[in-house]
Amino acid sequence: MNQFSTKIAIFDLDGTLLDTVEDLGMATNHALGVLGFPEHPVEAYKIFCGRGIYNLFRSALPQDAATEENVARMASLFIPYYDAHKCDRTVPYPGIPEMLERLSAEGVRLAVASNKYQDGAEKIIRHYFGKYDFVRVLGQREGLPIKPDPAIVGEILSCVPGTRKEETVYCGDSDVDMKTGINAGVRTVGVTWGFRGRAELEAYSPWRIADTAEELTTFILEQWKAKEA
Repeated sequence: MNQFSTKIAIFDLDGTLLDTVEDLGMATNHALGVLGFPEHPVEAYKIFCGRGIYNLFRSALPQDAATEENVARMASLFIPYYDAHKCDRTVPYPGIPEMLERLSAEGVRLAVASNKYQDGAEKIIRHYFGKYDFVRVLGQREGLPIKPDPAIVGEILSCVPGTRKEETVYCGDSDVDMKTGINAGVRTVGVTWGFRGRAELEAYSPWRIADTAEELTTFILEQWKAKEA
């Protein structure tokens, strides 16, 4: 048995580090309203979010109106509105700043792998967590696959040469995140405070499930044993 410690913790963003659902929902409802489509209650966006903004728009639009033309129109309205209002109601989940502080002090590298569009991911991390040194903040980028494709995790690990997959943990709140970690061959920790819930996480048998940021910190700093390959 080999014993490992975590060298890098990769986090999902929406629903894991930040509670963004109200601002995402308001921006999407703004775009829907301008185009004359029905709006949705904020709670619905906990299901719609997590698979990139284009899939968000496909979910929010009426089924018979979810054309590529309307998705593009939604994007043209959503992005400037969200950029101006992304911090209106968004807040870090309880204990997240303290967790990032502790992990940084313990020498664990930090990174973000999100399906939020790239510019939005960079700006919102800079606004709320600009004091922390993230190896990379990666989001949805044109021409590149989105989660659960594991490429985003591989790109982050390429920035920390010598770090093994056994020394990596991926943390998120949804099935997409659990699949991403599985596909990347790294440990996953599901967090129950986000947009989905424990049952969705348990279906993918994550390494750990955290109910609080304090518990997540403990899991990330925990040494663990893995069988010889």
